[in-house]
Amino acid sequence: MLSARTYSHVVARAARSRNGSVTLVPAAASQQTMTFLSMFSSAVARKEEPVEKKEEPKKFPKTELKKASSPEMKAPSLTSPKCLPRQNLNDLPITFADISRAHVNIRSGVVRTTCEKSHFLSELLGANIYLKSEFRQFTGSFKERGARNAIKQLLLKHGDGFKKNGGVIAASAGNHALALAFHGKELGVPVTVVMPTVAPLAKVDKCRKFGAKIIIHGAHIGEAKIFAEKLVESEGSCYVNGYDDPPILAGAGTIGIEMVDDVPDMDFVIVPVGGAGLIAGISCAVKTLKPDCKVIGVEPERAASYHAAMAAGKPTPFNVLSTLGDGLAVPTVGAHAFEVARHYVDECVLCTEKEISIAILRLIENEKMVVEGGGAAGLAALLPGAQLDRPDIKGKNVVIPLCGGNIDTTTLGRVIDRGLAADDRLCNFVGSVSDRPGGIANLTAILAAEGASIKDIYHERAWLHTSVDQVQIKCVVELQGKDHAERLQNALHAKGYPLVWNKNDGKIKV
Repeated sequence: MLSARTYSHVVARAARSRNGSVTLVPAAASQQTMTFLSMFSSAVARKEEPVEKKEEPKKFPKTELKKASSPEMKAPSLTSPKCLPRQNLNDLPITFADISRAHVNIRSGVVRTTCEKSHFLSELLGANIYLKSEFRQFTGSFKERGARNAIKQLLLKHGDGFKKNGGVIAASAGNHALALAFHGKELGVPVTVVMPTVAPLAKVDKCRKFGAKIIIHGAHIGEAKIFAEKLVESEGSCYVNGYDDPPILAGAGTIGIEMVDDVPDMDFVIVPVGGAGLIAGISCAVKTLKPDCKVIGVEPERAASYHAAMAAGKPTPFNVLSTLGDGLAVPTVGAHAFEVARHYVDECVLCTEKEISIAILRLIENEKMVVEGGGAAGLAALLPGAQLDRPDIKGKNVVIPLCGGNIDTTTLGRVIDRGLAADDRLCNFVGSVSDRPGGIANLTAILAAEGASIKDIYHERAWLHTSVDQVQIKCVVELQGKDHAERLQNALHAKGYPLVWNKNDGKIKV
């Protein structure tokens, strides 16, 4: 078992040198799921719609914005009404029938991932935390479910001639591209992917290895999408939207069926939100099978496009900034996905870059799981001090899909360092010492006595103007946490060293 410190060193060094009318379920499916699917299949076979009970008209509360402290986003939490005015749920872009068919359609080609309780995280967060390991799919993310479902439906619609006439094209920051490339190759369909310049190198390289044609274009996924749509017109390919096409949403929804099977008494599902396709599919499945379960979305505060859509009542552009959750950096949520999600999702909250980095660190240290920033967003919102660190979730059964694990080793190294810094296990300070022999030695002796390991130290003469016989020392030290950091600060102050502590973190103590 490697410590985060050792893991960080290893990483740094390595970097350097649908379609059928019968709905089936697995033999291990819960009785609740089997009963529902049996009833639903009978209804589909008779081409009957479920009879809804007439109720008195209800007054629906307005969507409210809560106050935020983040400069990037002024609406940290949005609560969706439990019910929104609609004529019939069967009129939505996808229904549970679509998800059920997708479940049968794809199960021979994707991994049925585990959903296991984390004892470490449960103790840390004060709730029963279950992790759905979607990053264990062959290409490293949940996107395989939607991609395989979409390709198989296109093959069913167009026949084998589809394999020779253009195939499929998509815009993706990586995970959707990987899923399309892999399953396109498996099913004999050519794939072209337009990726933005911010796409992680690991994902770009893997796509090429799967035989996809890769085009790098655009600063973000929105610009890549516009370019891909132009190629559709010129090349005659079928465009597959990675977060908005109904077959994609239905494929993602199969995760919800498996969650209910594995944790039938779950109380909350916390889902990362990018283009809203994942949460649309999962919420439709979960709310159909277990209506009392709360579905909560989480998105980075620097890419809060779902918040913007909820505030406007429709998909609207958001000025996306660079984020650790690069797979969630979608400037405008999908129209189909939003229409489904707003009917089922109970709430959406934001998480910070600091929380994402700590979440990745916690998964590496406690679960031995390497998950990308977007995949760890659900956990990030549950950490102490985050927006879902609240009484109504304590002691409840909470399921979190870890939806992706494709992260560059260089990015992983930086994320680990930032996670350690956010955890007060990596601290930096600036101090003044004597410019005479033994000046630095006296300082390092105190660090050694207090159990601090020096990661980096820099000696500077030119920018200290208080005394000619003093020099400035910039030091980065590895510690054991907040209490250890405070003890070290106090020890240095007791010896008369003037300090600027964690200057780059904004926590200045002189």
